[in-house]
Amino acid sequence: MILCEVMRLDDLSNEISKVISKSVRSVVALFTVSYAYDFMLNPVPVRGAGSGFAVGKNLIVTNNHVISGSSKISVITSDGTRMNGEVISTAPWKDLALISVEGDLERMPLGDSTNVKIGELVFAVGNPLGLWSGPTVTMGVISAVGRSIAAKPELILEDLIQTDAAINPGNSGGPLININGEAIGVTTAIIPFAQGIGFAIPIEDVKLFLDQVNRYGKAIRAWIGVYVVDVTPELVKTYRLPVDKGVIIINVLRGSPAEGVGLRQSDIIVEVDGNEIRSSKDLRKAAEKAIEKGYIKVKIVRGYKEFYVEIPLIIE
Repeated sequence: MILCEVMRLDDLSNEISKVISKSVRSVVALFTVSYAYDFMLNPVPVRGAGSGFAVGKNLIVTNNHVISGSSKISVITSDGTRMNGEVISTAPWKDLALISVEGDLERMPLGDSTNVKIGELVFAVGNPLGLWSGPTVTMGVISAVGRSIAAKPELILEDLIQTDAAINPGNSGGPLININGEAIGVTTAIIPFAQGIGFAIPIEDVKLFLDQVNRYGKAIRAWIGVYVVDVTPELVKTYRLPVDKGVIIINVLRGSPAEGVGLRQSDIIVEVDGNEIRSSKDLRKAAEKAIEKGYIKVKIVRGYKEFYVEIPLIIE
């Protein structure tokens, strides 16, 4: 019995090794150069390092913060081939960037991040600490889903995958892959003083980013000009809200489409285009889906009254 268990573990280990061996061929190291100025106003090169992976024969996805401000991007593949990279498009609000190279890369298959489960085995592949001699692989599990973090005071990343697979500086932009060798996320951030807490952007956000670049030539976003907070049981109890789900408008921007159709503070959005809204993430995704249409139809609860209104989208 013990011998059979050992054999099964060996078989699993061999299968994982085969998957990883194939996946790393799609992973690249990125080395960047940007320029700052010293106290004499002389330009001083600032070097950075990160990771990325191929989503086409000459296209690479990485984090926006890896390449932001760079004047030169060098790409090194797993076999040591070096080439120059050129930024095609960025989505800073999602911390994503698309780079092109003059080469023939092996595309990494994209998985489905909507069905990932806590405890699922995953692997982070990349270029930790800028020590490139081929991709480094670390193993862990999905610790949580749907996380939101403030990457910067002005940048909140939503719906992230949390993992305990070791992620170090330089891993940013590399893939988080499942046991089938499919990318289910893009590693993006770590908590420096925590043990085993790292985050990845869901691959569904990457797919939307790539689709927008393909359709419009760049990443775009849509909004209606409101700031909202999610309805929670605590808010329902404290303010005796008439609904137990939705998002509450806390600010309407002056001159925005939302102001133009008469939305106010304390209005509650409970539905967009026939779909239930439970969070700010739901509202954002509903607006993104309606970009081609140019407007969304919103169900509003104001006091104990309900009404529908069509709101044009700001697209930028």
